[in-house]
Amino acid sequence: MNNNITGNNLIEIGYTEGKIVGLALDILKENFTEIEEKELLALFKKVKDYPESFLDDEVLNPLATAVIEEANAPKDETIKLLNHVKPYAVFGPDYIEEGARNQMNIAMKLPVTVAGALMPDAHQGYGLPIGGVLATRNAIIPYGVGVDIGCRMALSIFDIPEKHYFGKDAMYKRELIAFTKFGAGQNFTGNEKADHEVLENEAFNSTPFLKNLHGKAWAQLGTSGGGNHFVEWGIIDFSERDEILNIDKGRYVALLTHSGSRGFGATVAGHYTKLAKDICKLPKEAANLAYLDLNSAEGQEYWIAMNLAGDYASACHEVIHKRLTKAIGAKVLAKVENHHNFAWKEMFNGEEVIVHRKGATPAGKGVMGIIPGSMTAPGFLVRGKGEMSSINSASHGAGRQMSRTKAIQSITKSDMKAILKDHNVTLIGAGLDEAPMAYKDINKVMAAQTELVDVVAKFEPKMVRMADDGSRED
Repeated sequence: MNNNITGNNLIEIGYTEGKIVGLALDILKENFTEIEEKELLALFKKVKDYPESFLDDEVLNPLATAVIEEANAPKDETIKLLNHVKPYAVFGPDYIEEGARNQMNIAMKLPVTVAGALMPDAHQGYGLPIGGVLATRNAIIPYGVGVDIGCRMALSIFDIPEKHYFGKDAMYKRELIAFTKFGAGQNFTGNEKADHEVLENEAFNSTPFLKNLHGKAWAQLGTSGGGNHFVEWGIIDFSERDEILNIDKGRYVALLTHSGSRGFGATVAGHYTKLAKDICKLPKEAANLAYLDLNSAEGQEYWIAMNLAGDYASACHEVIHKRLTKAIGAKVLAKVENHHNFAWKEMFNGEEVIVHRKGATPAGKGVMGIIPGSMTAPGFLVRGKGEMSSINSASHGAGRQMSRTKAIQSITKSDMKAILKDHNVTLIGAGLDEAPMAYKDINKVMAAQTELVDVVAKFEPKMVRMADDGSRED
């Protein structure tokens, strides 16, 4: 009699679809035509379950060997992306380069993605585009937060009317240079070192990794790093009284700072991105979006480290603002601070999600934020409208329209001097890669997000200090 065993019969007893089923059927056809099906299936199930017992069987040896080899083969643990790009809102699409759109499209195919949005200052980044907002389900993406964790803006508005600023350039310049330090790897030593309660934060003792970073954090506390980070004096213009801030209509001297968590944050980002990539295998095009499950030990560790880096970045601004406020003998009328390059637990469509804002300003209803332009373009003090399609977010600045390399190749020192003179701005430091022309038009960017924020006041830079080594943000 001929047996009628099929591939489906073999799959039912535990074989996996593929070459092994074909091999088993060939062996059955050539050697077992006269035995009952029931008995044959029992025999082949034994080969599948106990292949070592059949290695000395001249007929079944090839099948037993194939079963053992399949069991020992390394598993492909690559996490598959969705076949489609989930829809997401884009604000100011005319100002956003294709590279940023492509990166956002990949992020919207992650299996953990719930929603996304692209801000009008968006440009290509590493992993998630800068200006990208991504809400995920119980997953944290280290490169969705970025290298400079907790990077932020801080604004102090002083009780000094505009007219008292002019003519005192030498004093403002002297204090600005005395109480700020810029550049990758820069730190304070000895009596220069600042003190702040963030250094007592228990999170530093939560892992040996964080404990080892305490010294670096202390040395760099109150420094500003490189790249597009700055400390600047300027004039803020309130065209009408703001009740919430309790500030009358008028023009006031203000201090605006932009920097993050320095070498401490960069080390955290590097460590946990590597860990995420080891754990979360994604296809090549999505590799930099590797994520950690928030229920895992690694996910919890990163969450603690990220929040500590955010607190540390805030402390750096506080040190700078306190030192400079004291130096000019001013009283602070109001202080506003907001951060980007961070992840928050927020409610979205009735569920808790992790919202990554990589270069995007939180803009929930009534939330204050600062959106800077460039060293010559105005910045804006804004109040969020809580727009759901943007996941309660707005742009974090004008955004680059020129890469650093292109800026250095196409902008001359005389071009830079001319535009600074036109705007009556004093510049200390900064390379050509930070020239105003390298940035998008802030007015167009603001016009693209009128449904996201209301403008409360306008800030005009007057004296800007940046790193003069042209270093990237660190």
